[in-house]
Amino acid sequence: MSDGAKPRKSKLCFSSSSSPSSSTLTLTLALKMARRFLLKPTLATLLLLLFFLYVLAHTLLSPSPSLPSSSITLPLSPVPKIYLYDLPPKFTYGVVRSYLRARDSPDPLDDADLRYPGHQHSAEWWLFSDLFSDARPASSPLRRTLDPDDADLFYVPFFSSLSLIVNPIRPPGDSAGGSTEYSDEGMQEELVEWLEEQEYWKRNRGRDHVIVCQDPNALYRVIDRVRNAVLLVSDFGRLQPYQASLVKDVILPYSHRINSYKGEVGVENRQSLLFFMGNRYRKEGGKVRDTLFQILENEKDVIIKHGTQSRVSRRMATKGMHSSKFCLHPAGDTPSACRLFDAIVSLCIPVIVSDYVELPFEDLIDYKKIAIFIDTNNAVKPSFLVSELTKISEERIVQYQQELKMVQHYFEYEHPNGTVNEIWRQVSSKVPQIKLMINRDKRLVQRGPDDHDCSCICSKGNATFSVKR
Repeated sequence: MSDGAKPRKSKLCFSSSSSPSSSTLTLTLALKMARRFLLKPTLATLLLLLFFLYVLAHTLLSPSPSLPSSSITLPLSPVPKIYLYDLPPKFTYGVVRSYLRARDSPDPLDDADLRYPGHQHSAEWWLFSDLFSDARPASSPLRRTLDPDDADLFYVPFFSSLSLIVNPIRPPGDSAGGSTEYSDEGMQEELVEWLEEQEYWKRNRGRDHVIVCQDPNALYRVIDRVRNAVLLVSDFGRLQPYQASLVKDVILPYSHRINSYKGEVGVENRQSLLFFMGNRYRKEGGKVRDTLFQILENEKDVIIKHGTQSRVSRRMATKGMHSSKFCLHPAGDTPSACRLFDAIVSLCIPVIVSDYVELPFEDLIDYKKIAIFIDTNNAVKPSFLVSELTKISEERIVQYQQELKMVQHYFEYEHPNGTVNEIWRQVSSKVPQIKLMINRDKRLVQRGPDDHDCSCICSKGNATFSVKR
């Protein structure tokens, strides 16, 4: 190519025999074929996508003829039904009468005029009275049935905690007072003998029965014979893991023995830092009390007094709890004690020093929001407890009080939506587990009366380890 020659544009190559017109025609045909090749899959994909969107929209927006819209809403579970055993009167009102006679107190002729003695283990009275009432609320988590064949649960209304204390404790040689012929051990034996004759107890070995034994020593003589039942207890302190567990049983709050606090939250009228009034000397886990007395009795703004149950003590405890920011709850003879619940209804922030305590209604209440937990090892260190409490700001104290006020009614047996309602809710929640165990029993090799069924949560493995809040 010469220097002045222009570069030639590249062209499509045709055969030497092709004319310009035939070359143009061939190029046009080639381009059309290429476009068809590219458009065909695109169009097919687009049509397929449109068809898919149509089917999806039709499926979602149009009701299926085979599935009525009403069936989408799952039916509510029926309210469990409970049957109240008609026990011989000696196990219910008869226990109250025996208590009164042993103290030479008036014994009314009519059962309706009987009043349960003031007692921290009075759940047995409240639950019996609720089931016996003709005015039970329709909203109750359990419905009473008069037909045992229609019942999911069977309630055994023995006043086992009151039975323990029918005979008053008297000094040696003091024979004054009423008759002491009453035998709690004999009553326990008679109760179980009566139960074991009942068709509905024998049918499922008592698994669908509900029995109150709130005092830690209640039914101690026969507990192994009723351990299959749903036991309503204060704690597991004197029960073995094969006798009771969180899976099948229900933790009850003690009845509070002082008046509920009706004032507003705040620290202005709560001048004391910490308050405790109770028996200084206890057995087992409660031995920590004596150590705490020694550590705290000389601390500033701390009121700690030895006292037993009496009207005077209750008045002093009411004043102390209503005027203190924190209330100490050390273990008693067992991990729980009534003063915890006295503190809650007083809006006095509980300071719990009880490593193996079980608490009621924990599916509903987060106790870390209403109480302070301090493990025993730290609590008995000099100045540790007071130092921890003085670090808590007034703002945080008010937050604790607000949380306490929100749950206060759950610990008031007399409240229409209070303790009784919550206990029945807890009991009703056991029904699926009861049915599981009943069906499971049908297929298992028959065990002997002393064989333990350890399908439970062993509560003694739980403990308080830290003070983190």
